[in-house]
Amino acid sequence: MTAQALSQRDLATVIGLEVHVQLETDTKIFCGCSTEPADDEEPNSRTCPVCLGLPGALPVLNEGAVEAAVKVGKALDADVAEHTRFHRKNYYYPDLPKNFQITQYDAPICADGSLELSVEGERREIDIERAHLEEDPGSLQHAGGGIDTADYTLVDYNRAGTPLMEIVTEPDFRSPQETRAFLAKLEEVLEYLGVFDSTRDGSLRVDANISLVPADEVGEDGSIGLDALEAANRTEVKNISSHKGAEQALAYEVTRQKNAVQRGRAVEQETRHWDESRGITVSMRSKEEEKDYRYFREADLPPLEVADWKERIAIPELPDARRERFREEYGLDAESASKLTSTKEVADFFEDVAEAFDPDLAATWVADNLLGELNYRDMAVTDVDDRLDEFTRLIELVAEGEITTKNAEEVVLRQMLDEGDDPDSIIEAAGLGTADDDEVAVAVEEAIGENPDAVEDYHAGEGGAINFLVGQVMQKTGGSADPGDVNGMLRERLDE
Repeated sequence: MTAQALSQRDLATVIGLEVHVQLETDTKIFCGCSTEPADDEEPNSRTCPVCLGLPGALPVLNEGAVEAAVKVGKALDADVAEHTRFHRKNYYYPDLPKNFQITQYDAPICADGSLELSVEGERREIDIERAHLEEDPGSLQHAGGGIDTADYTLVDYNRAGTPLMEIVTEPDFRSPQETRAFLAKLEEVLEYLGVFDSTRDGSLRVDANISLVPADEVGEDGSIGLDALEAANRTEVKNISSHKGAEQALAYEVTRQKNAVQRGRAVEQETRHWDESRGITVSMRSKEEEKDYRYFREADLPPLEVADWKERIAIPELPDARRERFREEYGLDAESASKLTSTKEVADFFEDVAEAFDPDLAATWVADNLLGELNYRDMAVTDVDDRLDEFTRLIELVAEGEITTKNAEEVVLRQMLDEGDDPDSIIEAAGLGTADDDEVAVAVEEAIGENPDAVEDYHAGEGGAINFLVGQVMQKTGGSADPGDVNGMLRERLDE
């Protein structure tokens, strides 16, 4: 269909993703070089003849990478192949030292999976075409600008050979917002599996294929016929490294393509680079086709037999299942269950606390108090998980009435995080123990005697008067009285 004809019809967006996930292993996929970068790491220092592709060097497959791939396959409810093999994908690029990439072609380790997600309250299932193992290229550092404006480019091969899993979706996305939701959900699942670390630089990179089709070609269930897909020119956007970046890059590309169509121009089938600093996509080259890569079997790696691995390798309880269990087992509402399962570490921490306290109390302290203070400090539960006994002690002191909730939240917890002190030491040093009944009773009498106008307002039915008097008592007791108890004592005394 011509661009002019297409411009007269409503257009629907079609997006498919190729998500490259860096697997957490101690060594690279085909050699013994470490995957753990050091703070003072020099470029090209974590390399060897294998990952540099030197003549005569032979690859040896990392078993840990295969186990991680099987876990991902199980989590995506995919078919794990009984037999799989590797190929060479041939192309030239400066960060590819061998001029080919060892990857999987016609026999991926996982295929035909799916991942369910929620977008604006609507459940969507995204089909996964395949998920296969491959090696990562090196990294390029563009000096003095972006890919199209740099003065020169440096190559660092330290990342070359890091195990990757490429997860390829069907073209099931109909908006950039859906891709962002999918990437967040996928990352959550991968972290629960323990095969992925989102804090690593470059740990998740996305290539997005996007095209426009006539809206009347989209079925009521969102399906699109193969003829419509094949007729549409597809643009691939590369260099996307975050959920937010994916949404921004695709939103820009949708607008660019629609503007082209509306002006009567055809959308070129090409590969484009996402320049995050400028918020635009830049043309790189014409889009390669499968035949351009000249795939052929990797003769240095034998076929891989993984028939029994799916049954032998266990995976942990995944986020959705754990979220539902928290609601049923602990009686939590949907929002609390979602917060408490945001990461596996948070969920584990909550369950440890819930063993000792009422689930509602544990949920309040972990989901609201602790996570709120950690987020404010740009910290995570993993930064304090070795101090579980100190946090349970703080909750215990509140539950036993040894300290007020207010002081525990606003003073003790914050000082624990900022100074690293334990709760008992903080309470003793600051004199934050709860006031006894006699001390509170004296403070109540003083507040009533010193504030006759507020007492008169209370008897006149003004609701704010009691709150003022409670504040006066709290001030006199240094915040060590329980506000609820103070309120009750004041009302009892004033109503005499």
